[in-house]
Amino acid sequence: MSKIKKFLIGNPLSSEEEQHQRLTKRIALPVFASDAISSTAYATDEILVVTLIGAGAGAAAFRPLVPIAIIVCFLLLILVVSYRQTLKAYPSGGGAYTVSHENLGSTTGLVAGSALLVDYILTVSVSVAGGVLAIRTATGLDRSWAVPLCLLCVFILTVMNLRGVKESGAAFAGPTYFYIAMLVLLIVTGFYRIFVQHVGPIPEEMLSREASEMAAGTGSLGLYMLLRAFSSGAVALSGVEAISNGISAFEKPESKNATTTLMWMAGILGTCFFGVSVLAVHLKPFRGEHDGNGLGIMAEYLYNGKGVLFWGTMIGAFLILILAANTAYADFPRLASLIAKDGYLPRQFFNRGARLVFSNGVLFLAVFASALIIAFNGDISKLIPLYAFGVFTGFTLSQAGMVVHHRKLREEGWRMGLAINALGATLTGLVAIIVVVSKFTEGAWIPAIVIPVAVWSFRTIGKHYEKGRESVQVEPGYWPRRETHTMVVLVGGINKGVLHGLNYAKSLNPDRLVAVTVATDDEDRQRIEAQWAEFAVPIDLNILYSPYRELTRPVSEFLDELDARYQDDIVTVVIPEFVTSWRTQWLHNGSAFALKAKLLHRPHTAVVSVPTHMTGLTKEQK
Repeated sequence: MSKIKKFLIGNPLSSEEEQHQRLTKRIALPVFASDAISSTAYATDEILVVTLIGAGAGAAAFRPLVPIAIIVCFLLLILVVSYRQTLKAYPSGGGAYTVSHENLGSTTGLVAGSALLVDYILTVSVSVAGGVLAIRTATGLDRSWAVPLCLLCVFILTVMNLRGVKESGAAFAGPTYFYIAMLVLLIVTGFYRIFVQHVGPIPEEMLSREASEMAAGTGSLGLYMLLRAFSSGAVALSGVEAISNGISAFEKPESKNATTTLMWMAGILGTCFFGVSVLAVHLKPFRGEHDGNGLGIMAEYLYNGKGVLFWGTMIGAFLILILAANTAYADFPRLASLIAKDGYLPRQFFNRGARLVFSNGVLFLAVFASALIIAFNGDISKLIPLYAFGVFTGFTLSQAGMVVHHRKLREEGWRMGLAINALGATLTGLVAIIVVVSKFTEGAWIPAIVIPVAVWSFRTIGKHYEKGRESVQVEPGYWPRRETHTMVVLVGGINKGVLHGLNYAKSLNPDRLVAVTVATDDEDRQRIEAQWAEFAVPIDLNILYSPYRELTRPVSEFLDELDARYQDDIVTVVIPEFVTSWRTQWLHNGSAFALKAKLLHRPHTAVVSVPTHMTGLTKEQK
């Protein structure tokens, strides 16, 4: 197993190498911004899923695209200005969780933290499903391939991230920049052909039969449908908060480098999302439910078929959508480690693995994202409604926390910052309400329930750790008083293991030393008594009867009798065990394991295993 682990994730890194794992701005952009940038490949499509497929509005389905894109870009501007302040005020990272926790209270912070963790799990599922859809569009693979390909991509991402943030970032940087270049080329080519060559919409003969039926639709777009369309398009803002959660991964000066990366990300995201929306309005890429994504339909039309540039666009879309999940792999473990540090998640999430990454968080994310992919059959349109609520809940609480922060500190320019954050909190809160109301029956109810359950779980874990701290806390000058010591050696017959166990117990010079065996019948009792007499063992032997062949219950009852007889006593149970290679260990009785698990929860009881190795004994042992 150690060889397989070394092959997959590489040699361990020492703690001193942590500084060398920091990210430059060029590497940090694909690591933390790929989620946001990747939404340009599917956000416009998701608007059309509502207006074209859901409402059946035909050509009218494209009219809201540009207005929605403008509103989304305005929200992006507000969020970027707000998160610039967050990066400056909280350079240690943590984003919405840290801001909410410090300014709005621990419970609100846990709501923000759980919303972000749910969002990151969905980011992996949505991004991978979107990437597989892009490649299926280009290759014509049917839907049955969706789940296997998604799970393969999750496995590759998991292995790469277990190798380390810097290594995975360097591996994924090229594909991210390749997608940006191909998308910009598509937008520029489209604008030239539309506004200079005056190319019209995609002709009907290029559309599938299902898409042609969609084009003939005459449904209307009421307020409810427009709100649903906007809530789908608003997923373009997912991932904007990622940089604020991962400041500690940047090279020094962390806050400055993170701010610069945030501005790069916002510029790319806003420009490309608006550009794709304008292209869609003019080209009208009608698509049925099984026709693939609109980006591929437009690329095929603008590039006059499935040539090199078309394939470059689709491969780029596939790669960016798959790698968008890398943002979640970078941020989920870091956020989980912060929550674990505060005592609201198991401490295993706080520990770094062999490659200086929070490997337990990486594995947890991969397992739950894979479960979602299987549950929703790798269908991005079914996953999207689950997605946006957590995103905007985090946005809202982060900016509300910054409002309180400005009011408390009143630093230079605090009034302007407060106004911006208050506006952002109001708008993103409104979007969160729109998302959960308009898409409640389509799946938005799931995160609306999961987030409170997660907060309750965090609180329960926190109370457990708090109780644990109180139980072991000591006052100045405290020292435990001496306790009498009884050692109980479990024996099953005379052999080298038992004799070594008895000798070990005797060498510790306890106050009392007894041997205990469990006999199932009188013949068993006579056998052990005869062996005891033959070897003249100078230790009292207690024989417990167990007609039902139990071990744990009679031993526990015997220890209870000792407790009643010797008050304030500590009992050490010595268990001689045979140890062999991993290939044959399973052939030996596992009753000792069950007994140790039971005794672990018994007060004033210690358990010691005395191993006897079946191979490699020294001459003295033999």
